[in-house]
Amino acid sequence: MVSKIRLEDRECPLSATMSIVGEWWTVLILHDCFDGYTRFDDFQANIGLSSSMLTSRLKTLVDRGILDRRPYQERPVRHEYVLTDLGRSLRPVLVAMAAWRNAQLGPDDRAMILVDRRTGLEAEPMVVDAITGERADGDDYVFAAGPAAGPIMRQRYENNERSTETIA
Repeated sequence: MVSKIRLEDRECPLSATMSIVGEWWTVLILHDCFDGYTRFDDFQANIGLSSSMLTSRLKTLVDRGILDRRPYQERPVRHEYVLTDLGRSLRPVLVAMAAWRNAQLGPDDRAMILVDRRTGLEAEPMVVDAITGERADGDDYVFAAGPAAGPIMRQRYENNERSTETIA
């Protein structure tokens, strides 16, 4: 089921996504979460952000529904930050970002790689259309205005819509 949470009051999904994950430390916090880290001290040690900046970023991620904040200790009260379903849905975005950078590097120049846990072999992620199973990152796939698009978005993609109509 697709979440109906409105993350940002922006029509373009790229702009809305970047407003959430566009700051480098946000991507690093999410990366830590996917690596199993949940505690403030671990985030701070791994990322090196000041306490106030990390507190602010974690609060924003909680407010936007990316992370849940829950106590793990009563005295003194300490909280952990755990990915929500919405937060976990960002994993392919981070995988794609890392793959994009690694594709520009030689195999010996990659500091972090994605591997299949079962085989230990390096994976080569790609964007695939779940309906057809085809790669969706080539020229045959274009952006088009969606059902909720306003006039500016519709005008922007008018030519793409015409090209998709001729194919259908």
